[in-house]
Amino acid sequence: MSSFTTRTNAPFRADIVGSFLRPEALKRARADFEAGTIDAAALCVVEDEAIRDLVAKQTAHGLKVVTDGEFRRSYWHLDFMWGLQGIERASAREGYQFHDEETRADTAVVCGPISGENHPFVEHFKFVAALAGAGQVARQTIPAPIQTFSEVTLGRVDGGIESLRAVYATDEELADALAAAYRTVLLDLYDAGCRNVQFDDCTWGIYCDRTFIEKAGLTEDDLARTGRLGVELNNAAIEGLPADLVVTTHVCRGNYHSTYAFSGGYEPVAPYLFAHENVSAFYLEFDTPRAGGFEPLAHVHPEAYVVLGLVTSKEPGLEDEELLRRRIEEASRFVPLDRLCLSPQCGFASTEEGNKLTEDEQWEKIDLVQRVAAEVWG
Repeated sequence: MSSFTTRTNAPFRADIVGSFLRPEALKRARADFEAGTIDAAALCVVEDEAIRDLVAKQTAHGLKVVTDGEFRRSYWHLDFMWGLQGIERASAREGYQFHDEETRADTAVVCGPISGENHPFVEHFKFVAALAGAGQVARQTIPAPIQTFSEVTLGRVDGGIESLRAVYATDEELADALAAAYRTVLLDLYDAGCRNVQFDDCTWGIYCDRTFIEKAGLTEDDLARTGRLGVELNNAAIEGLPADLVVTTHVCRGNYHSTYAFSGGYEPVAPYLFAHENVSAFYLEFDTPRAGGFEPLAHVHPEAYVVLGLVTSKEPGLEDEELLRRRIEEASRFVPLDRLCLSPQCGFASTEEGNKLTEDEQWEKIDLVQRVAAEVWG
């Protein structure tokens, strides 16, 4: 592994998770498109302009990784799923349940054999990659394979499971198809110049929540079986990819309109996720006591970096810089300082609604990450 000072790919000392607050012009254009008053081409013009401006701002704030902010999506995960062959958009019986809010009621349903050719995200990546400057890496964020597996097996819409089983009789068949579809998308992204992909993954956050575990009646054997399934599927999707395609993962407990879905430390999942998922870095939430302590980081395999999400993206107000430095030092008891980085705990807008802070406050958070990273690592 190359030394950090010579790394030209993520993770970087000062990093991001990927999504940014949508500007008002983009929100209006998306609403007009949904209402049928503008067409897809007109919406694309607004998206393009907003993404150009976003990349310029990311550059101005010193970021070495740039994204399109997920500006062409409504959700961090569902839009990718809808872009796979054999999966379609559907209306769920209810939205996702967060701590004090319910989301819009969308989901994804298997309607035929799943494959990954002609995924729209490949063209989306080409646009942002062309905007990246010298010394910058364009990142593509997508939901983890196990996230897609979870969505289509939850049965959030009447008839969804029946539609799934008409195509894939077993979970094993489904997992194999998803892994193959992801490999197709990842190789198409690679051919388009992508060298950094981030898997976003809420499935682990669910099993960090002891209250959920107890209510669901899950045993340690259940957790072990679930942990192995998640790791095996995610690893299968990235097996055999080019060595210079860096795949990382972000573990989330839910991020919608400044609220959350689950609580709990990483202890239940660390022996599976941290020890065995073959990613180059784990982007982990540690912004509140809900995320628990750093002790589970002792399970992180020695080839992986850990990006500490110590700066919240859910609310305005800047964290105390000295406290951030102390927390990084505390985490270094479990993962060496040279394998640690810093970022916001999540994106600023996992859905187009966005979190409850202003764009100026968003960039103040980015600047804080930059300052602390420079103080800690030089």
